[in-house]
Amino acid sequence: MSTPDADGLLAEQLLRLSRRLYRSQKRQLESVGVAITPAQSRLLRTLTHFSDSPPRMADLAARLEVVPRAVTSLVDGLEKSGCVRRVPDPANRRVTRIELTDTGRSVLRTLRDARLAAAEDILAPLSREQRETFGGLLSSLVDGTAQDC
Repeated sequence: MSTPDADGLLAEQLLRLSRRLYRSQKRQLESVGVAITPAQSRLLRTLTHFSDSPPRMADLAARLEVVPRAVTSLVDGLEKSGCVRRVPDPANRRVTRIELTDTGRSVLRTLRDARLAAAEDILAPLSREQRETFGGLLSSLVDGTAQDC
């Protein structure tokens, strides 16, 4: 059983690691001229989960677990940069759907590459075995399950 001090230290280490990962990814993106917020990045990645047809704003809000107004602001910014476009629903003209553009797909590839480079930078001190153990532990935390690693 861990102590409150140990848990507090772990929480602080996780926050520091998260910030370090964010800063590294941001540097990677800046080096290729991409200016995008973490929330916009998340929305772009979420768009790829809708394979049958572009989602409605309400669909995105539900998937992102935010209020629809927050999605509107994100879409406004992404539309301005050419990453997404609003398109009318062919079955119901009152419904607007959000579609990923070619620019958006390109930005997603750049984001993925930046995330991978940032992760490689952070994980560089770990051996392959340590990375596998760490990945298993993180999966347990993300999934909310306890597994022996």
